[in-house]
Amino acid sequence: MTTTQPAVIARYLAAAEAQDPQACAECFTEDGTVLDEGRTYRGRAEIAGWRRDLVGRFTYTTTITGSEPAGPDGYRVTVTVEGDFPGGIAHLTYAFALRGDLVADLRIVG
Repeated sequence: MTTTQPAVIARYLAAAEAQDPQACAECFTEDGTVLDEGRTYRGRAEIAGWRRDLVGRFTYTTTITGSEPAGPDGYRVTVTVEGDFPGGIAHLTYAFALRGDLVADLRIVG
């Protein structure tokens, strides 16, 4: 497994760590989608709102534990998240589908 990823994924992960909802949303296509905790967010405005709702709920750090291509337009990034949320630690997989140099779809699974 590699530890590098396409520039847009690196930008998204950095924006998420910085808790910048607008910068996260700008990594997506206009019609991009996110699936997180069983809910789908469609379009940049909903994606920014989803990230905005996460800001301040918990304090956490994210450590990338691996990344690898997943098909011709996909990328999988595994992370460990540690913080003050229930359970205190989570091992997540971010499954990105890219369209050009933007994210078209992100599925977060634990």
